[in-house]
Amino acid sequence: MQLAVHEFGAGEQTAILIHGIMSDHRAWDRVTAELVDRGFRVLAVDLAGHGRSPRARRYSPRAWADDVVETVEPLLRKPPALVMGHSLGGLVASLAADRLAPRAAIYVDPAFAFPRGVRGLAFKLAFALAPRPRRSALVRWNPRWSPADVENELAAVREWDKRTILGFADTRPVVPPLRLAAPSLVVLAERSLLITDAAASSLRRLGMTVETLAGAGHSVFRDDLQGFMHVVEGWLARHGVASVR
Repeated sequence: MQLAVHEFGAGEQTAILIHGIMSDHRAWDRVTAELVDRGFRVLAVDLAGHGRSPRARRYSPRAWADDVVETVEPLLRKPPALVMGHSLGGLVASLAADRLAPRAAIYVDPAFAFPRGVRGLAFKLAFALAPRPRRSALVRWNPRWSPADVENELAAVREWDKRTILGFADTRPVVPPLRLAAPSLVVLAERSLLITDAAASSLRRLGMTVETLAGAGHSVFRDDLQGFMHVVEGWLARHGVASVR
């Protein structure tokens, strides 16, 4: 499937950004501006069932990753400098990275695990049965978001295909990568919804750098943009993906 892809900047280094469930490329607006200012060309996709991309008959992490690769590969002159994904987008980014061969990968509070038992069932039911959130609810749940972030999320939720939840009917594919496709950074919320301390330790054993941003919720970069960019920029520089101002 050809996805809607939104291009910003014209730098020599390309960053591919992949949003989480219910959202779309607009979730990254402020991160995109920061990356463009640092000399990156940004390709921000809308996953199938989100934003301006088509709807699919069936959804799955592997299918989302296939769509991303099929869409962005023709737009690349060379392997991307960075693939970055949030939540569901983190899982999709890890699956796409094997084929895109980026110089670096960043996973933001990624869906590398799914709660088990009663808690896992409650997660699924909450997504399936809850109404689309209103502005007042988004503001209450996310007091550190900018007004633009709230409006972008409301717009994204209106365009979101709720059937994407069925992509998680089988949670067995919701796992961390078995190997590193590139040097990898995981940036976690202070109280991650998905990554336990034990899971974070296993990611470190795999070779990933794992950082927790104090005070940030699941949408880490919306809660603390400057703290997030400080972590990202420092880590990228240490791995030879320096910004160009």
